[in-house]
Amino acid sequence: MKLFEGLSRYQPQALGVLRIMTALQFIEHGSQKLFNFPVGDHAGTLSGLPLAAGILEFAGGILLALGLLTRPVAFLLCGEMAIAYFMAHMPRDFFPVNNGGDSAISFCFIFLYLVFAGAGAFALDNRKA
Repeated sequence: MKLFEGLSRYQPQALGVLRIMTALQFIEHGSQKLFNFPVGDHAGTLSGLPLAAGILEFAGGILLALGLLTRPVAFLLCGEMAIAYFMAHMPRDFFPVNNGGDSAISFCFIFLYLVFAGAGAFALDNRKA
């Protein structure tokens, strides 16, 4: 439709906003695991997979928000979310709406998209050397 054809020129900016907002949400998951901020159910000592997940979510989220090493970081985080879904959510119930895995699936596919699409606008990856 002609009404929406002009919007395609803003694709890099829209992709950049998607990357930044997704990263900010992902940082919250990591900071909650690592620092219990915002306060949640993750208080206590972390080790093993939850600790690794918290580090990946916090550090990876920061890198994505900055648009630094976007494609490799997004690839790593996509894999983390796929593993999280199949290990933590799917055993509870088949349906994501019942097993709490909606966000894991959404993060997984947004990160997969970023692997292919790149960082978009507002990214350190775009700076000239």
